[in-house]
Amino acid sequence: MSFLALVLVIISAFMHATWNYLAKRSAGGYTFVWLYMVVSIVVYAPFVIGLLMLMDHHIGWLELGFMAGSAAIHLAYSLLLQKGYKIGDLSLVYPVCRGTGPLLVAIAAVFIYDERLTTLGIIGIALITCSIFVITGGMQAIKKANTFVPLLYGLLIGVLIASYTLLDKGAVSVVMISPLLLTYGSMIGQVLFLSPFVLRRRSEISREWRLHRKEAIGVGVLNQLAYILVLTAMTFTPVSHVAPVREMSIVIGTIMGSRMLSEGFGARRIAAAGTMVAGVIAVALQ
Repeated sequence: MSFLALVLVIISAFMHATWNYLAKRSAGGYTFVWLYMVVSIVVYAPFVIGLLMLMDHHIGWLELGFMAGSAAIHLAYSLLLQKGYKIGDLSLVYPVCRGTGPLLVAIAAVFIYDERLTTLGIIGIALITCSIFVITGGMQAIKKANTFVPLLYGLLIGVLIASYTLLDKGAVSVVMISPLLLTYGSMIGQVLFLSPFVLRRRSEISREWRLHRKEAIGVGVLNQLAYILVLTAMTFTPVSHVAPVREMSIVIGTIMGSRMLSEGFGARRIAAAGTMVAGVIAVALQ
């Protein structure tokens, strides 16, 4: 992985953990998701207009198809993430979903994009798997109903993360869609999908904006910018390298959940998150 790609992904990791912390603090549902998506569309509109004016970009049915597919998977991810944060700790749901995603990406990229998985990469995957098991508290925690359900949410969210990562990798490196345009098209698609449900409850929109305006603005800006940086790195770097290194955010998110949200089992989860980081670095260096 080049130094530029590493810098982009690490900056993205800090942004990603921060917006997840804000999303957890909001405790919002699909109305909150709609709000921060609208914020994103407004904030990034001038940049998209400038890009279209300065550079010639072809947007045909293939490009629109990728944008629609990305929007559908991202929307499912966002809604499921909000639900997961409602019923589980940030320091549990976040590491599990962020650890599962790159694990699946590293394996699938071998078959989809003909990327290599070496012995070092396999060791990294083993470290990731073990750390997920430790973070969830082992078999005793899995047997507890209050942990088992959030764990399932974390795993399912991880599958969605892998799905949109692999799809968007193809969009920016094979179809050659601009990362900014892909992200913006995905945002518009998500807002269009949600609007029929959200606009019927306008009083809830006002209430959510009044209570969680700062969180909606923060997530709206950081969520998209973090992903644009990752997509930019993926235009010249194998996805099996980018996806794992991106999970440096696991440590940040775990510390935020354990310290700033006063969630339990902080020392164990932070130690396991460190092991997970070692695993994702091994995958990145394969």
